[in-house]
Amino acid sequence: MQAIGMMMSKSHRLARVLKSPWRSVFSSVERVYYPPADELATENVFECSHSLSLRRSFHSGNVNRNSSLVGFNHQHDKMQITSSSVRVTQIRLSSSEAIAAEADSADAETAKGVYDKLLDCVVKKRSAPPNAWLWSLIAQCSTREDIKLLFNILQKLRTFRLSNLRIPDDFNSALCREVTKACVRAGAIDLGKKALWKHNLLGLTPDIGSAHQLLLHAKQHNDVKLTVEIMELVKENDLPLQPGTADILFSICSSANRWDLISKYGKRFVKSGVKLRQTSFALWMEFAAKKGDVESLWKIESWRSEATKEHSVSTGFSCAKGFLLDHKPESAAAIIQLLYQTLPDGKKTSITTELQKLVSEWPLDVVKHQKEDNREAFAAALQNDISALVNALPSLGVEANVTMQ
Repeated sequence: MQAIGMMMSKSHRLARVLKSPWRSVFSSVERVYYPPADELATENVFECSHSLSLRRSFHSGNVNRNSSLVGFNHQHDKMQITSSSVRVTQIRLSSSEAIAAEADSADAETAKGVYDKLLDCVVKKRSAPPNAWLWSLIAQCSTREDIKLLFNILQKLRTFRLSNLRIPDDFNSALCREVTKACVRAGAIDLGKKALWKHNLLGLTPDIGSAHQLLLHAKQHNDVKLTVEIMELVKENDLPLQPGTADILFSICSSANRWDLISKYGKRFVKSGVKLRQTSFALWMEFAAKKGDVESLWKIESWRSEATKEHSVSTGFSCAKGFLLDHKPESAAAIIQLLYQTLPDGKKTSITTELQKLVSEWPLDVVKHQKEDNREAFAAALQNDISALVNALPSLGVEANVTMQ
């Protein structure tokens, strides 16, 4: 009976051991101390165990509190990992991963690198790429070859959206504006003009904002031919005109001294119902006054008065010049007086500036556009009317010191 009792006692103890095996594994080590570096190393053992070399020895022993050895004793097995070897392995892994990441990042920063990522995603993986990749490619385009890559991937994306995602709609107009801007930046103006076609293989949706990008380039280079080509594309593709379009266009025509173009496009804007800004009317009316085209000047003034009630200094002086061309210096003085009264004191100096231009610069411009056999008589009559204007201003309360030439 005593023997049976001893056997049952041993069986109970064995059962308790088997029920909590992990407790039995760690119970042989009373206390384990981890310095900070070793603690980090221990955590990474389980993350990088497949790449570490583990040494095993089959003898019992305890963990030294001050050593860099982490030991787990289970019967006669002991796994030894030094913190220094873990740190070296970590440094090697980190450095190699960093080099690979830097290489990928440097490659992805180029237009070709981003293009390859998009192509791999769409063609090979047949999955939708992140939108940020396409925007990144547009931002990286700096050469004509980059633009060709962009156009190629746009066509593939359009096909992918239609066949795989069942999206028949084109890309939004914001994308088209950025594509056109990239074409201008890369000097691929001919490719930029293709983005203005409403029926295109790229899936772009052109708007007048895209045309503005090209017009601003034409303005910067004073390229009248390109301006005409862009406006033809705007007309053919039914892109709605905006007041900003007139600002850019009128500036180009004025700088290039193309009265025929500003007259043509100005009438087109009015016919389209576009409400022109004061700046556009100022350029248009100033050009008409410089040409001496009184009939056109008063027609433009009628359109201006319908769009806005008040004169700017520029439009007011253009009207004054029109009155002088009609030999009405009193009316010219009256409109200058009106401007002088409505302007705040801080801006009244602009009256003197514009009046000086009227006296010394404008007569030379307007005389050049007159018929040669009539220039002398025209100049003499104009000079008399200008003198009468200047002499009438003081009695109207307009204080402006000008030099008569």
